Amino acid sequence: MTTGVRRRLGVEERRQQLIGVALELFSRRSPDEVSIDEIASAAGISRPLVYHYFPGKLSLYEAALQRASDDLAARFVEPHEGPLGARLLRVMRRFFDFVDEHGPGFSALMRGGPAVGSSTTNALIDSVRQAAYVQILSHLGVTDPPARLELVVRSWISLAESTALIWLDGRRIPRAELEVQLVHDFAALTAVSAAQDAEMAALLRRIAREEPADGPFANLAGRLLALAT
Repeated sequence: MTTGVRRRLGVEERRQQLIGVALELFSRRSPDEVSIDEIASAAGISRPLVYHYFPGKLSLYEAALQRASDDLAARFVEPHEGPLGARLLRVMRRFFDFVDEHGPGFSALMRGGPAVGSSTTNALIDSVRQAAYVQILSHLGVTDPPARLELVVRSWISLAESTALIWLDGRRIPRAELEVQLVHDFAALTAVSAAQDAEMAALLRRIAREEPADGPFANLAGRLLALAT
């Protein structure tokens, strides 16, 4: 008869375990509502041992947020294959996967949580927004965006954030509909800007040429024409 021996975790392994446990708890409830005692219990260690690896809940929250922000930024990475509308729709599906999986934590971060307002937290949030911005520009094939295009892309990223927060508050609109709506929103913002600027108009025409008749952008155009008639 043999007795199992519990392997002692190294310092970095233990830190990563605690980050994972904290992220799981923060994903189910607001970080303000999760105590160090709960994190310690879920990790199977004592409260003092948690403090051995992290000075306090704020530092553990920021470490968990770093992992979550890396994950969220990666959701905007998409192969440059196929029409833009289909690519953006795949990105929105992955974005809402994240929001669905980390609802309370995402909401607390964007609306105000224990680490909101700290320079570390603000930098992490900004890094995700910047990663999304760079990815969208890469799909548009633009490296030096004009002011109107920057306004469109950054406004759309903010719209995606606010839409996700509203959806989390009761989930009254089917998620799949919002994913498509946000792709339509991108096209609409671009079209409004194109009506004011020749450079944006040229970009919109290039996008439209590459879109199939059954794509989300064509679907929006069809719906608008139906309303007009």
